[in-house]
Amino acid sequence: MAKTEVILIQNIVGLGGESDLVKVSAGYARNYLFPQGLAVPLTSSNKRRIEALKKRRGEREAHEFNTMSELSKSISKLIAVLQVKTGDDGKMFGSVTAGMIADQLKTQFDIALDKRKIHLEHPIKTIGEHDIELRLHAEVPARLKLRIESTTPVAAPVEARTVGPATREKDGAAKTESRGHKRAERVNEEKGVVDESETSSRPEKKPRAARPEKGERQGKQERAEKAE
Repeated sequence: MAKTEVILIQNIVGLGGESDLVKVSAGYARNYLFPQGLAVPLTSSNKRRIEALKKRRGEREAHEFNTMSELSKSISKLIAVLQVKTGDDGKMFGSVTAGMIADQLKTQFDIALDKRKIHLEHPIKTIGEHDIELRLHAEVPARLKLRIESTTPVAAPVEARTVGPATREKDGAAKTESRGHKRAERVNEEKGVVDESETSSRPEKKPRAARPEKGERQGKQERAEKAE
């Protein structure tokens, strides 16, 4: 593929800044760079524009440096809060991406930041606080504090009964006494012994009048017959 040398008159990410001489494919230059006004062919007349382009580039880069330095100071004082859905176990559905963080900065703080300046080593999949690296400028390091919160209501934990030594000792004594009482009842039933505490609550029966002996009844009957 044929190559051609051009002079960039605009900053193109991944290719170069204004005043740079770069080699690109002839078709790319002819169909995109030249029509968009991003570059011009390398000719003797265009070479005279290089100094003016370098000056403009220096002013642009100085402005970007100052702007990103101020933005870095502002962002370092902020805490971005992003709410996500989670399951009952607290695990997130999906993950947080650079695009989601950029949208939240715009929504929460009205900060327009290209998501490509937000560097994530891996997608965020846990709730809590995270320290995010921002690549605002080659010479301006920046960090953003991000707090991820769950929108899923947390179930109230069941309060566990606190069992201390005294409680365990009391419960053990009560169980021992209950077992001993039941054992005594079984023994008494086998021996035919009635618990006095049970009989005391029963109504007292009146004793029956003593019936006369058999010989005494016959004597009374003979005396009655003689009297007649």
